[in-house]
Amino acid sequence: MYCNRNCNRNLTTIVTVNATGNVTGELIGMTSVKEVDAQELIEKTAAELRKMEEIKPPEWSQFVKTGVHNERPPTQENWWWLRAAAVLRKVYIERIGVSRLRTAYGGRKSRGHKPEHKYRASGAVIRKVLQQLEAAGLVKKEETKGKKGRVITPKGQSFLNKIAKGIRKPGSVSV
Repeated sequence: MYCNRNCNRNLTTIVTVNATGNVTGELIGMTSVKEVDAQELIEKTAAELRKMEEIKPPEWSQFVKTGVHNERPPTQENWWWLRAAAVLRKVYIERIGVSRLRTAYGGRKSRGHKPEHKYRASGAVIRKVLQQLEAAGLVKKEETKGKKGRVITPKGQSFLNKIAKGIRKPGSVSV
């Protein structure tokens, strides 16, 4: 079994011998959020978050834009849960705060004849989503060595890992 030096997963090799004596092996490991398709993970996570009592859009969410760069509010019915799932995935990947999330979800604004500029996303939406994820116990605030931000809790990590495991196709190798 080959594993590069950054490999820290629990890997198992399943060896099967067929009737003709041919030996085949399959490497099975724990599926990580980073190994599955992000869009599929976010959609399935949003469906699971929708079932939670703690995660629900505030009354003002149907009128608000997600940033100054947008002309209109979101039209999808489940946009709040999709944003919450996307934020949860970003927090899983690295410690991140509201400011960096605003930059990540921002976009370019058309200013007529003037050149386009990049604008940050709405801080209120991201803050409220993070507060709801904290209330659900999926993320928590942490400050170490002067760096503030939100980190994933063990409950949030197992929540996303279970969803990622369900997405991974049977027989695919996760290395």
